[in-house]
Parts: sequence; structure tokens; C-alpha cells
Amino acid sequence: SEVAQSAESDPGRGRQVSLVYENSLGATLDAVNDALFHKRTIKQADAVEAARWIASRQGLPGSYRGMFAPTDSDFEKGVRVYTGERTRSGASTSHILSEEACRTLCLLKPRDVSARTALKRAQAVVASFMDGTGTYCCGICSTSLWRHLSAGGYEGAECLLESGLRALKSHRDGEGWRPYPFWYTVLTLLEIDTDQAREELRYAEAFIRRYERNARPRDYYAERRVEVARRVIARL
Repeated sequence: SEVAQSAESDPGRGRQVSLVYENSLGATLDAVNDALFHKRTIKQADAVEAARWIASRQGLPGSYRGMFAPTDSDFEKGVRVYTGERTRSGASTSHILSEEACRTLCLLKPRDVSARTALKRAQAVVASFMDGTGTYCCGICSTSLWRHLSAGGYEGAECLLESGLRALKSHRDGEGWRPYPFWYTVLTLLEIDTDQAREELRYAEAFIRRYERNARPRDYYAERRVEVARRVIARL
């Protein structure tokens, strides 16, 4: 499977149990993200197991404001988001993985009470630091927030996304949206079904088409970026 191939390409992830990598929150979220991105069926038992394990990270040492804690391995080796961009600090690792964990729990729709409760607690934390701008901290942190908001289940998400994408537009620099990470942002825009998101994708269309045409992927992050490019082109 592609999940197995990913683990083989990155042996530092450790032993995998279903979708759960017991030594890495980042790798666990990546495995679930990969299955969802490629629309592979996730067995109910695997979804429950993953949701419970993610929820079990809530409030542990290293968590961002008591959300979902990365593991020691995540902090030591660093984390990449789905399209390959690296987090730049321990705080950004904790925050981004927490937003991605919220998104994953929203999409898995767990029946498990502990997982649903953990998600509600985490979303209450997010609500406590939002100021209405639809952005938070920095480019990559804001993008992870939008990934969470676009997954549904967060009250007021539409207004926050509208504000956030308005801020994104103001950061156009002719090639992307500095300091927003290009492909992580494009992936996020692809998942937001609004005219605003499509407008930003059209702004980046020429670069996306050029990348898709010229790319020679050498790792699975590059393969993902090519697939994201293809999906954007198909939508536009």
C-alpha cells in the first residue's frame, strides 16, 4: 500500500499499527491524510483506533496550550506537513500538528466518546486564541488552521476562512504568498470550496501548471505536489 511505501521510505517513523505510528503523531496524521487524500477506504476499526490514539495525545507534555502533543521523536527529528514543508520550531510543530489532529478527527467522525470530547476541548482552545482575522502566528500556522476550519465542525469557520483568505491575498508576491508555504497553501485552497479559494488558485495557476509539466518527482512529497497540481488544473 502507499502508506506502507511511505513508512519504508522513512524508516524513522517506527513501527506501524494500522494507521498509527506509536512513536510519531506527525507520521500518524500523515498516514491518515494520505488515505483520505487518495480516497482509500479506512476500515471502521482502524478509524476508531487512530482517533483514540490521537485523542490520547491531548494535554501531554509538549502540547500546544493543552491540545495534542507531538512525540519526542517528532521534536527530535522534525516534522513535515503533507506537501513536504518543514515546521521551523518546537512551538510551530506543536501547533500545526494540533490543528492537523483536529482536522483528522473532524474527517474521521469518531464514534468514540473520548475522541469526540478531545476534539471539542481542542476546538475550544482554538476559539480562545482566534481574534477574528482568520490568521494565527505565521504563514504555515495559519495554513494549518485553515485546514482544520475547512474540515467542518467548527462554529464560525466560514467567516474565519473568508477573513483568512483575504489576508492571504494581501501577501501575493508574484510567485506565491510569502511567507505562506506554497504547496501546503495550494493544497489547503484546493480543499476550500469557495470563490475566494478558486481566485487564489487562479492567481497561482501558471506556476502550478509549469511545475506539473516539468516535475520529475524523486520522493513521495514531490509526488504529492504533482498530484495536487493535477487536481488544481482539473478544477480550474
